[in-house]
Amino acid sequence: MTSISDVDTIPFILTSEACEEAVNELSTLQDLLRWGISRMHEADLFFGHGTDNALDDAVMLATHALNLPWDIDHVWQAARLTRTERESVVALFARRINERMPTPYITGEAWFYGLPFKVDERVLIPRSPIAEIIAARFQPWLGNKTVNRIMDLCTGSGCIGIACAVEFPQAHVELLDISFEALALADENIFSHGLSDRVMALQSDLFSAADGKYDIIVSNPPYVDADDMNSLPEEFHNEPELALAAGEDGLDLVRIMLAEARQYLADDGIFIVEVGNSWPALEDAYPEVPFMWQEFEAGGHGVFVLTADQLDECAEALKLKL
Repeated sequence: MTSISDVDTIPFILTSEACEEAVNELSTLQDLLRWGISRMHEADLFFGHGTDNALDDAVMLATHALNLPWDIDHVWQAARLTRTERESVVALFARRINERMPTPYITGEAWFYGLPFKVDERVLIPRSPIAEIIAARFQPWLGNKTVNRIMDLCTGSGCIGIACAVEFPQAHVELLDISFEALALADENIFSHGLSDRVMALQSDLFSAADGKYDIIVSNPPYVDADDMNSLPEEFHNEPELALAAGEDGLDLVRIMLAEARQYLADDGIFIVEVGNSWPALEDAYPEVPFMWQEFEAGGHGVFVLTADQLDECAEALKLKL
């Protein structure tokens, strides 16, 4: 358990004196949540790793420190806390503020597609809008097609591929990533969701470990361009650069994926990739390719869909981009 004394090892943005004052003078969970939210706003934190506001961040941290579910009834906010409990909550707030550490790395858990996933600094924190596409069963592109094999390329924590396995209980899913560290965590998530019989994590430099044809190839690869990397909020620098940076225009890996995906895609299969803010660069680089850009009710952008037929039609143009 993190103690209040640990705050002394952190650069003094939120000082140990301020933390001690909160522990001494506040008493209820609601008191601490209000205090934490005020301090987060005061520190001008960035929110975008599973939450988009200070209230949700504070609730996630406080309930984790108190071994309570994050969605506990608000009536419990009036509960008084012991000194040890107050110290634990304040220490997590201090770490979030002073280290600019994203909350899921502190709690060790992130939610995606309504499911919990183990996360740490070996992997990107799950936040892709692709979850919305999975929940819609990749419609309208799949139609009535039976899905037997799915590839999650650049899998990280495994969240996308595992969500696909849950949505398509008959499908076998392969999680591919170049990072052995990420794959070790993906294996933990496979096991915790009881999917070891249908989901496999494989070390792979892009498609190098792929074998045969897949009905769906889905990927959230590194796509952050050089300018965006230089201007990312501090929170992102706690995430692995390998999972973010992708060259001057953010397309270093996507170019290879576009050129090679078709040989692993079934004739009636679909290819879904998130490129985020690099979508204008992608359209400029491939003006002949009819990317189908998706709109999301819950927010997010920069995700395209291409069918196997479209990849065939654009094969020559895609080869030229290697």
